[in-house]
Amino acid sequence: MEEIEKVFGVIEYINRFLVGIGVSERAATWLDQIIGMTILFLLAYILDIILRFVLHKIVARIAHYTKTKWDNKFLEYRVFRYLVHIVPGLLFLVSIPIAVSSPIWVTILERVTQVFIVVCILRAIQASMKALSEITAQSETYVNKPIKVVFQIIIVITFFVGAIAIVGIIVNKSFTSLFVGLGASMTILMLIFKDSILGFVASWQLSSNDLVRIGDWITMPKYGADGDVEEINLYSVKVRNFDKTITTIPPYSLISESFQNWRGMKESGGRRVKRSVSIDMHTIKFCTPQMLERFRKIQYLTEYIEQTQERIKEYNEKNNIDNSVLVNGRRQTNIGVFRAYLESYLSNHPDINHNMTCMVRQLQPNEKGVQIELYFFVANTDWIFYENVQSDVFDHIMAIVPQFELEIYQFPTHSPELPLN
Repeated sequence: MEEIEKVFGVIEYINRFLVGIGVSERAATWLDQIIGMTILFLLAYILDIILRFVLHKIVARIAHYTKTKWDNKFLEYRVFRYLVHIVPGLLFLVSIPIAVSSPIWVTILERVTQVFIVVCILRAIQASMKALSEITAQSETYVNKPIKVVFQIIIVITFFVGAIAIVGIIVNKSFTSLFVGLGASMTILMLIFKDSILGFVASWQLSSNDLVRIGDWITMPKYGADGDVEEINLYSVKVRNFDKTITTIPPYSLISESFQNWRGMKESGGRRVKRSVSIDMHTIKFCTPQMLERFRKIQYLTEYIEQTQERIKEYNEKNNIDNSVLVNGRRQTNIGVFRAYLESYLSNHPDINHNMTCMVRQLQPNEKGVQIELYFFVANTDWIFYENVQSDVFDHIMAIVPQFELEIYQFPTHSPELPLN
């Protein structure tokens, strides 16, 4: 401080020199004020350059030899540079009364410098939050968590507090009294920050309840969203649809409205297939001995045909059934054998998850025939693999239907009993 006073002692000498050469005292006072402020600005600027250079060299060298990522990210986002600006600002602040004698200019410069220091602190906090957000996003622990929202909330709160501090400096009011005074204007503030407040509440609920993670496949028809979540922040959830378009959804909508998250399907290890084929009812009939003999040669049906025929024969003999009439007793049908074949085919398919539900069922007949529905889970949740397996299964089904003397219904259709006009 003594060195600074010596530097600015030259200003008094300049003032006396200017008065001595005939310059009026008022003009000399203005000139030495300008000279003093200029010297003060130059000193602060030179100190800022020196500190930035020295600190950058030191921190860069340390970051090069350390294995941690945060120091590299802090350098990338210039956190240390914003912090360095505070030191010249503090020097400028304490030196103002020495360099400037005018009370008005002292007050103006002090307030401007205080605002500058507050802004530097805010920028440093903002940059550090962005750096930490990127670091945590790359961590295995938080890779799928909406951790970015937490840092955005901190930034919003910091800027809100900083804005109050800056207003307090300008109007010369303490932070506490100004903050208390804002209570009357809280309704207006809530309207201004409505989206931020709703986003904060929604983001917190999404994170705490683990409703959505980055990478989840979600569908929300109202917003045209059908794809993977790429980013979750305070104001929007960004979804990259499968057609490569991007949809943004307000976070609060994911809390207040319904959406579908396919994460459970991916984690289960199986993706469901629920499709049916329509069988023309006119082709359904009892199996003849010749048909059963042919079906017995099918690998998946050999055991089924023999066991079923044994049970039917035992039942009919026990109940003295007259087999000359087809209506009497129990008999196998071609559609029943067809269903048995499909069950055996699915249970032996290598790409189907056999630890999950797998069944073939007959739905209620309608104007399109009898619906035979297949319900099973593909062992791989990858979309392309899933579609290929599903297509292969139904390609096979449609190809083997005629082997059971059945026909798949399609419009227009006809049967021997209902000729086309």
